[in-house]
Amino acid sequence: MITLKNVTLRRSAKVLLDQVTTTINPGEKVGLVGRNGAGKSTLFALFTGALAEDGGEFSMPRHWRMAQVAQNMPETSETATQFVLEGDTRLSEVQQQLLDAEASDDGMAIAQAYCDLADAGAHDAVSRAQALILGLGFKSSELDQPVDSFSGGWRMRLQLARALMCPSDLLLLDEPTNHLDLDALVWLEAWLKRYAGTMIVISHDREFLDAVTTVTLQINAAQLNRYGGNYSKFEELRAQQIELQGATYAKQQEKIAHLQKFIDRFKAKASKAKQAQSRVKALERMEKIGPVLAEADFTFEFKEPLNLPNPMLAIADASFGYRGDDGSETTILRHVNRSVLAGQRIGILGANGQGKSTLVKTIAHEMGALAGQVTEGKGLNIGYFAQQELDVLRPGDNPLEHMIRLAREQGPNSREPSREQDLRSYLGSFNFTGDMVKQAVGSMSGGEKARLVLAMIVWQRPNLLLLDEPTNHLDLAKREALSMALNEFEGTVMLVSHDRALLRAVCDEFWMVGRGAVGPFDGDLDDYQRYLLEESKRLREEAKNEEVVPVAPPAPALAPAPVAAAAPAPVAAAPVLPAVDQKEQRRLAAAARQGLAEKLRPYRKELEANDKKLAQLTAERTSLEERLAQPLPPAEIAESGKRLKACNDEIDALEERWLELNELIEGLTAAAGNDS
Repeated sequence: MITLKNVTLRRSAKVLLDQVTTTINPGEKVGLVGRNGAGKSTLFALFTGALAEDGGEFSMPRHWRMAQVAQNMPETSETATQFVLEGDTRLSEVQQQLLDAEASDDGMAIAQAYCDLADAGAHDAVSRAQALILGLGFKSSELDQPVDSFSGGWRMRLQLARALMCPSDLLLLDEPTNHLDLDALVWLEAWLKRYAGTMIVISHDREFLDAVTTVTLQINAAQLNRYGGNYSKFEELRAQQIELQGATYAKQQEKIAHLQKFIDRFKAKASKAKQAQSRVKALERMEKIGPVLAEADFTFEFKEPLNLPNPMLAIADASFGYRGDDGSETTILRHVNRSVLAGQRIGILGANGQGKSTLVKTIAHEMGALAGQVTEGKGLNIGYFAQQELDVLRPGDNPLEHMIRLAREQGPNSREPSREQDLRSYLGSFNFTGDMVKQAVGSMSGGEKARLVLAMIVWQRPNLLLLDEPTNHLDLAKREALSMALNEFEGTVMLVSHDRALLRAVCDEFWMVGRGAVGPFDGDLDDYQRYLLEESKRLREEAKNEEVVPVAPPAPALAPAPVAAAAPAPVAAAPVLPAVDQKEQRRLAAAARQGLAEKLRPYRKELEANDKKLAQLTAERTSLEERLAQPLPPAEIAESGKRLKACNDEIDALEERWLELNELIEGLTAAAGNDS
């Protein structure tokens, strides 16, 4: 188990944890919660050994294997599969041992390495790695693409897959949902529920925490408080605790007032001096209960829009996508016909890469429509929150400079105050106080950047809010503040988010973006999650069916009807000749089948011999592995190890030839089909 006993942790002079004591038992799924800056990541650094305790005792079983998501952006030309596969450190270690043994021609070491490879799950490692990659939203065609060909968010997904690939007793996850959409999030939840080890996760997604955790640790006021249950249970217990503390504090204050009143009344009277003194001592000995301090919650509100055009905008037969530097067009969404009315609350659903951000960016004038029309209502004023905050922020400028520039762009017609002191005060309402208004945006945290973007949007008094993943860097309290502000907003909201709690609280209808189209989704988020699971099952079945073609036995691969219609090259012009009767067509088809069969006969024969040899070698390999698992004299171990290596080499060569033969057969069959 993990134990902390009177542990103190500091960052510079700031005490983040002050003499905290807690225990995390094996197999527990723990949610670590607290405000940004409370010390969650610092506690993770203690678990990983990157930071030592400043006081007290911290212990964790030495034999525990740990896995965590690397925070650096991977830069490598390795394929996605190979990158994730290397996350299995045990497998990589054993593979290196095998290479070293083979280089030294040490038969005993080779045999041991093969046994260790079997124990490490080498036989299905690639399929396990690819299952993780596909589960996190990648396509089958992307499994062999280089890592550095993906965007930053997708590379961070590969880092997550790499961490999940690592066999571990302790899994540390710091905001694992930030780069995921809902379908990948649902898959991750299912995977983590099956994880057998101890897990500690930092997340600001309450539904995710509810789904995967059974214990909650809260960092508050430099203390670490343990609650049994998921996040919703923690909130319930915390509320009860605060209520009880408030009642107990009030009773104690009454008692203190009563004692103080007696002391003040009788301390000067000699006959009552002893009693007064005893009450002074009682007052000094009393363990004071702290008052329930109202936490400095972040709150804000959107101002009433100056006008509400209806409809806000209308999209007619539009195509959305990208224009390249060379003028080429890449269309993602086609034939979009939708209208947006005043007061609507629209949640935009769909997997990453399907076009949600493209839709939002086009409406926000960040991109132009490739075709069709997007007609805006008179007086439309859009407030746009970009998924990447720096899309609308300048890293070298500070918050005050951003607000001054915004005030100038709005011009004298703006009804908002534009004096510098007014802008400073306004920024203060978004927790940008003191020197923070002069801090460069590039040096700010993600949460601070998100707050600045919200401040700029609120100041513009929009009537249409376009929000693309606004909660990525907001803690739970700020997400709650955003949810309340959106519910009170009188304009229209279009929201892209993987935060299901926010979607449930804000949206009353949904659009589905996928397969090149935009349409209504008739249902709620529970229906959407069921749809995602069904869609995932369908895609797995399709992938499985696609995989059957190259690995299927040769005879069934040639059995389908299209082969019967194939024609050899000499008869390629047959379709353009005058019509022939059915008897002639049957004769031509028979000739085509016979010609194709003649071409395929030698390859089929070699395939048959290949299959027989593979079966013999596989049986021999199994026998050798079973033999090596038994206690044997050193000489026999060495001899069996060498033979096992020879078997594996032969199997590898035969499998490569097997693939070549299947490709040749498929090529000839496809060519004959095309000629027909």
